[in-house]
Amino acid sequence: MFGKRVVTAREVAWFADANIPYRYSGTVKQAATWTPELAEIKARIESITGLTFNSCLANLYHHGGEGMGWHSDDEKALLKHAGIASLSLGAERMFSFRHMRDAETISLLLENGGLLVMKDETQDHWKHALPKSAKVKEPRINLTYRTMAM
Repeated sequence: MFGKRVVTAREVAWFADANIPYRYSGTVKQAATWTPELAEIKARIESITGLTFNSCLANLYHHGGEGMGWHSDDEKALLKHAGIASLSLGAERMFSFRHMRDAETISLLLENGGLLVMKDETQDHWKHALPKSAKVKEPRINLTYRTMAM
């Protein structure tokens, strides 16, 4: 983060077409091949959203003590203004957006099976975060389907 390597408690896996690597926060993830389950979920999300994706970042948050600080998904390797579809599985968690100009904050509850799509200029104007919560004891899997520039 900010050019320094950060070790996270959450577990991360990267899946993509054509062995597309993913570079972020000073790390490089080499792509694993799609599992049949992840490919089926991808196809269903593409059908629902009308978007197409060539990769998926899978995150496992073991409990509410693990979260993600304020950030935008604005890496140069991501296709600019392409959608990011975020599927939540497991524990319900709050998710927050903060506007970069006036710090307006909007929070929503991510439910088990819920799909959140961020597209167009969202990453240009808003940061987002998954705040930690001591109340959450169960795990949550987050599948974020993305489109990497080729």
